[in-house]
Amino acid sequence: MDFSITLAQTNPLLGDLGKNLEQHLALARAATADGADLILFPELSLSGYFLRDQVFDIALPLDAPELDPVRELSRGITIALGLPERARDGRCYNTLAVFEDGELIGKHRKVHLVSYGMFDETRDFAAGETWTPIHSRLGTFGPFLCEDIWHLGGQYVYGLDAVDLLLVASAGPARGVGSAQLDSTRTWHQILSSAAQHAQAYTCWSNRVGFEDGVAFGGGSSIFGPDGRLVAELQGLDEGAVGARLTADELHRVRQRTPLLRDPRPWILETELAKRAGRSASRSAAPPSPQV
Repeated sequence: MDFSITLAQTNPLLGDLGKNLEQHLALARAATADGADLILFPELSLSGYFLRDQVFDIALPLDAPELDPVRELSRGITIALGLPERARDGRCYNTLAVFEDGELIGKHRKVHLVSYGMFDETRDFAAGETWTPIHSRLGTFGPFLCEDIWHLGGQYVYGLDAVDLLLVASAGPARGVGSAQLDSTRTWHQILSSAAQHAQAYTCWSNRVGFEDGVAFGGGSSIFGPDGRLVAELQGLDEGAVGARLTADELHRVRQRTPLLRDPRPWILETELAKRAGRSASRSAAPPSPQV
C-alpha cells in the first residue's frame, strides 16, 4: 500500500443527479491529473441530503447506466461516492459505492441511520446490516457513512480485519459557528483520531459543505495517520480538495511499536454479548407483570 488520496469537499445540488455527476467527473479528472490514486466524496454526494419524498424517484441501482461514466473514469482513479441506492426488492439505502478498474468493487449501506434532532433517515432509507471490507488494488478499506463512525461496532470489526484505511463519508452539520474551529469539527476530529488509533489505520473523512433546508454543513475534511495524528485538513466552509500520500511503512511502524492488532480476543466480547442477548430474550419471553 503506497498511494495518494484526494478528499473532495463538495456542495451538491439537491436532487440534480446530472449536475452533480458532472462535478464528480471533473473533480476526479483533476485529482487524476494531480497524481491521486483514490478520490473520496461526501455522503449522498451524487444527490444531496434532504431528499425526503424524492428518494425513491432519484435512487439508482448500482448497475444503472447513469453510473457508466463513473465506471469508465475509475479505470484511471478509484472513486468512492455517496448516493441513494435502490435495491432489487425496492428498498432504498444510503450507500457509499466504490468503483475501480471499470467495475463496482464494493459498497457500504449505512448501518446507523440518524433519527434524532433535525434528521429522520429512517423515514426513507432501510438500514444496512454488515461491516464488509472493500478489497482494492490500493489496499483494504473499511467504509463508514457519517453516524456509523460514532459507534464502536464497525471500528472494532474493521480493526479485526486489519484494514489499511477507514473511509468516512459524511454530511455532518456545522455547530458552534463563530469559534476558531467549529465545535462539530472538533468533535469529529476527536472521534476520527480515536478510531484511527484503535484500528491502527489511516482514517480519511470527506464532509460536505453548503446549505439545505436551512441546515449548514460543516466541511473540515481531514486525514489522520494510523497513530491518530492529523495529517491534512481542509479548513473553512467552502468547496475544495485536500490530499495526502498514504504508505505501508507508516502502517507497519505504528503497528510494530504498539501491537494492538496482535491479541484483540474477540471471543471474549462474543461471550459477553451472548450473555446480554440471553438476558434480553428472557425478558421478552417473560409474562407481563400484573397490573396493580
